[in-house]
Amino acid sequence: MSEKLRVGVVGVGYLGRFHALIYSRMSNVELVGVADINRDVARSVAEECGCEAFELGKDLLGKVDAVSIVVPTTHHLDEAQPFLENGVHMLLEKPIAATVEEGREIVRLAEEAGVVLQVGHLERFNAGVMALADRIVRPRFIEAHRMGGFVARATDVDVVSDLMIHDIDIILSLVKSEITSISAVGTPVLTAHVDIANVRLEFANGTVANVIASRVSEKQTRRIRVFEENRYESLDFIAQRIETAYPKSKPGEEWPEVVVEQLEVEPVKPLDAELAAFVDCVNEGIKPLVDGHTGQEALEVAMRVKAEIMGRLDA
Repeated sequence: MSEKLRVGVVGVGYLGRFHALIYSRMSNVELVGVADINRDVARSVAEECGCEAFELGKDLLGKVDAVSIVVPTTHHLDEAQPFLENGVHMLLEKPIAATVEEGREIVRLAEEAGVVLQVGHLERFNAGVMALADRIVRPRFIEAHRMGGFVARATDVDVVSDLMIHDIDIILSLVKSEITSISAVGTPVLTAHVDIANVRLEFANGTVANVIASRVSEKQTRRIRVFEENRYESLDFIAQRIETAYPKSKPGEEWPEVVVEQLEVEPVKPLDAELAAFVDCVNEGIKPLVDGHTGQEALEVAMRVKAEIMGRLDA
């Protein structure tokens, strides 16, 4: 491997362009090229980032040590397979695949090749989420809201795969217990897919999580609340602030007072942190925070949620 990690980006639409720009600024990375079936887009981003432009992802084979795959989810396996079979390390945008079977195949290919496979669950690199995870010991009840207005991109998938999967992944990382029950409802509003959904997850250790995701709401809300014994933590993703509440005994009083504290989180750019972590994992040969198995677990739960919703819609 050369002194600088040779990296390419496949798919340089809205999000892929940011991948390319960030890589182009990293001192330990050489952005070799970007690929997109829209030649004009590929050339524009390549010029902006000072690298080569290609039409097909496979044109980067033999030229790169690692690659970001930022194409529609339905094309993940097709785009990922040639790179994995040729031993190229990969950051694959979330969700890992369009189906459980395709996700398993991607994980198998990565393990067979012995490469780093990181799935782009961006919120794990949110400074607030990382601070919250450090504070949580044994969650008993979790409530997550991820709601916003309609955006035309990402409408090839439903709101569960587009938005809710972020909170599913975060909750799985906090609870660390098997899911025993899923109850979900949802409905299409503007697209042919489910645009708003609610799920209740019950875990073997007794934890319950309630998750709402919407891409047809007037106001943007991104918040997660975690209740533990004698403690409450609430993270506002947008404000990057954690609110904590806990009881404190008062001398001479029968009941404790409830103390509320605000913790300001030093913001970081999650995508910058995610790509830097990916490069470090490749260079140091360490396991990513969100590896293939973690991404696959989130996908499988999301698919169970969608199956429950569709069952109710078809009833």
